Amino acid sequence: MTDTAPSVHRAHHRGITTLTLDSPANRNALSATLVRDLSDALTRCGEDDDVRAVVLTHTGNTFCAGADLRDPPDPKAMVALLRHILDLPRPVVARVTGQVRAGGLGLLGACDIAAGGPDAGFALTEVRIGVAPAVISLTLRPPTDPRALARYSLTGERFGSAEAARIGVLTMAGADVDDLLEPVLDGLRRASPRALTETKRLLTAKVLENFDRDASELTSLSTRLFASADAREGVTAFLEGRDPGWVL
Repeated sequence: MTDTAPSVHRAHHRGITTLTLDSPANRNALSATLVRDLSDALTRCGEDDDVRAVVLTHTGNTFCAGADLRDPPDPKAMVALLRHILDLPRPVVARVTGQVRAGGLGLLGACDIAAGGPDAGFALTEVRIGVAPAVISLTLRPPTDPRALARYSLTGERFGSAEAARIGVLTMAGADVDDLLEPVLDGLRRASPRALTETKRLLTAKVLENFDRDASELTSLSTRLFASADAREGVTAFLEGRDPGWVL
């Protein structure tokens, strides 16, 4: 069974619903439209008793390019989307075979399991456009090694799937992402639906507690930073394909 929203495709097979991000014009960047469509698709999955688990994947060579700088989502909508993934009563598994930038890493942090192939690449690029990974830190800090997160958040350096697995951004990495996921999906199909829901609730309880404690403060920080002079210069430079004025 398959159906299509403007930027998210939905397909279902043997208890697993696959949600495919498909917004090639902006490399699956988190636009207001994509955030809305993905949230709607997740709601449907959470309400469907036939859904045992959700796989989140993508078309093209980019899983998610981060926030859409031309059509950014409201920070509160982004917070709601990340919380939706954490609180969904179904496990969410990320399947990554392309590039992930900035806010896209927040999506991975919210997923219960994440697998990446050899062509996957990652970068926390916020500092390079004059902002900080504020909202996405709500989901990225819990699974990620603090020292590595400090390095990549402060420098914006790129890293590959093996490093992403080493530091906790991914659960696992390998030459064939579908081979990696085969035993995972088999295990999810063999699990009691109620047991999956209760186990996920157990595993995410502390994360959600901290999420709800910090969400308002970090949303405000994100809003302030995106309204700053540095962000205006950084975003303009990005869109014009040049370095910002602060680059030495």
